[in-house]
Amino acid sequence: MPANPTSPRRRNQTLVVVNSLGRQASSLIRVASAVGYTVRGQLRSCTRNKLLSTELESLPNVTLIEGSLEDANFIAELFVGANVAFINTTSWGDEVAIGQSLAVAAKKAGVKHYIYSSLTDHSTIARQGGPHLEALPLWKTKFEVETFVREVFGLDATFVYAGCYNNNFSSVLPVPMWQLEDNGEGGFLWKAPFHPDYPIPWLDTEHDVGPAILQILKDGVRKWGGVRIPLAFEVMNPIQAAEAFTRGLGRRVTYTQCPLEINGFPIPQGYRDQLYAAAKLFEDPKNPYFLPGMGERCPEVSRHLWQGWRSLEEYAREVFPVEEKANGAPWILQLLAEEGDIGESFPATPNNEANGLEVDA
Repeated sequence: MPANPTSPRRRNQTLVVVNSLGRQASSLIRVASAVGYTVRGQLRSCTRNKLLSTELESLPNVTLIEGSLEDANFIAELFVGANVAFINTTSWGDEVAIGQSLAVAAKKAGVKHYIYSSLTDHSTIARQGGPHLEALPLWKTKFEVETFVREVFGLDATFVYAGCYNNNFSSVLPVPMWQLEDNGEGGFLWKAPFHPDYPIPWLDTEHDVGPAILQILKDGVRKWGGVRIPLAFEVMNPIQAAEAFTRGLGRRVTYTQCPLEINGFPIPQGYRDQLYAAAKLFEDPKNPYFLPGMGERCPEVSRHLWQGWRSLEEYAREVFPVEEKANGAPWILQLLAEEGDIGESFPATPNNEANGLEVDA
C-alpha cells in the first residue's frame, strides 16, 4: 500500500520515540505518522506485543527499532538526524540512568525540542509552600529525570504530566485501586482508597496524548519551552467518575472508599510500595496531584491543545466493552454469548508504563 504524501511542513522532521508499545508513545506515533513526520520508534522487542508492533510498523514513515535503552551505542545511534523527541521512560532497568543517557544523546545529536513525560515528586512540594508529603517512588524517579533534562536542554524541553488513565479500569492486569467488581446485580462496585471528594485528573491516553503532543511540537519551544503541562481533560472525584461510567456503560457503577486491598494480587514489590504511597496520598482531598501552579491550569490547558478529547463517559461507552472482550472478562463474554455475538477474545499485553497509578500507564 503506497505511503501517504508527506506534508511539506513535516518533510524534514524526524521524531524519536522510545518505549513505542506504551500507550503514550503509540498514541503519538499514530498521529505523527498521519501528518507526515518521519518517526523512529524504539522498543525492546517486536514480539512482546506483535499485534501493536505490526500495526505501528505498517504506518507511513514509521520505523520501529529493537534495542535496549541501557546500551549507550544504541542510544547514540537512535537520535542521529532527529529534530524532535518524545520520551516516556519506564521502570524497566535503571530509569534515572536511562533517562539521563537519552537526554545527553539527544542533545549531542542536535534535537531541537525534547518533550519528557514526567510526574510529581510530592516530597518537593513543601519547599514551594505546600504540605509535607511523601514521594510516590515511581513518580519521584521520573521527576529526577526531569531535573536532569532541564540541566541539559534548558528551555528547549517541555514536560507533560499525565493524569490517571481511563484505561486503568481495563482488566488486562489485576491492579488494585481500579478493579470494577461484578456486584451480582448487573452492575459494578469500584472500591479504592481515594477520598470521595478527591479531584482526580483523567486522561484517555490512547486517544488524546498523541494529538496534544503534536500541538506542542507545532507550537514549539517559543511557547512551551521549559513549561510543565498538566495533561488531563477532565477533573472528577470518584463519585462523579462512577456516575460518568454508569452513563456510558449503561450499568450502575458504585464507588466506595476503602483501604487498599492488595493481598492476592500478583504485584511486584516495587509497585506495591507505589500503591501504598498512593493510597496514603489520595485519601486526603487536600493533597495535590500535580505540582503547585499546575492544578489550577487543569483541564483548560489540555483542552486548548486538543479539542477532540474523549471523556471518561465516552470511554466507558465506546472502548471499555471492547477492551474487556479482548481481555476475556466474564461479564462481557456472558453478555455477548446471550446476544449470540461471542466472536474471539485476544488477551491484551501490558505496557509497564508508570503513569498516574497503573503499571500499564
